[in-house]
Amino acid sequence: MFPLNVSDTVDTLNIMRARAEAGSIFYSPLARKDTGVYGFIIGKNAPFVLIMPGGGYGDVCSLIEGYSVALKFNALGYNAFIVNYTVGKIARYTYPADDVAESLRFILSNREKWKVGENYAVCGFSAGGHLAACWGTDALGYKNYGLPKPQVVILAYPVITMGEYTHKGSRKNLLGKYCADAALQECYSVERQIAPSYPPTFIWQCKNDKVVPFENSLAMARALRNNGVPYEFMPVEGCAHGWGLAKGTAADGWLEKAVRFWKTAESGCIQRKTL
Repeated sequence: MFPLNVSDTVDTLNIMRARAEAGSIFYSPLARKDTGVYGFIIGKNAPFVLIMPGGGYGDVCSLIEGYSVALKFNALGYNAFIVNYTVGKIARYTYPADDVAESLRFILSNREKWKVGENYAVCGFSAGGHLAACWGTDALGYKNYGLPKPQVVILAYPVITMGEYTHKGSRKNLLGKYCADAALQECYSVERQIAPSYPPTFIWQCKNDKVVPFENSLAMARALRNNGVPYEFMPVEGCAHGWGLAKGTAADGWLEKAVRFWKTAESGCIQRKTL
């Protein structure tokens, strides 16, 4: 069961309705069936963030890890877009990353009309964290698609590896009948694809996460450190997964910390940090 706060959810949906009526929220379908991008526009030539909710590559959990997160980014001064990427039986590589690429091209082609800045971050949760983390790599992400590099990668309780400590449901949905193929697991294990050129990265996860092993975040932090990539790692006491904004929990305020990290990355004054 998802950690749904009914009151907060109702407030979020009411805000979304008002914003939609004012024209600052929209949904645009992408080329592949059941995919699309939600835009949460504040304009002001502010940077934007591409949000990728989780769901084990079997769903896109926008109610908890999308809408409220986008509105929070808006409140902090950023434009936000939620990618409704390919999931389920058709969520095979490389379709989810193709959807991210199509979303980014769509945003950049409308940037001047919406008064959206050119700098952006990617923010992913759980399996969406795997997709966001892949987007920061040369082989699987932005460079492979000939698109601009994200300024930062923001990861909440992410799936990182396709190996021993993976989330098996995510691996099965993404890799399909080839999920046991060692070479393919290696290719889609993000910790194996990190290079010194990887974007600065913010990570948080509960130490005893019952869904995605904490070893995923540890592996990512280790790979970033070994390649000299600036990062901030926020381990959290507890065993929860799927907290989203994590309001009222031990992780409350993580998004504000991630935004501070982003601003530091923009300034060029950034170091590795474990909280």
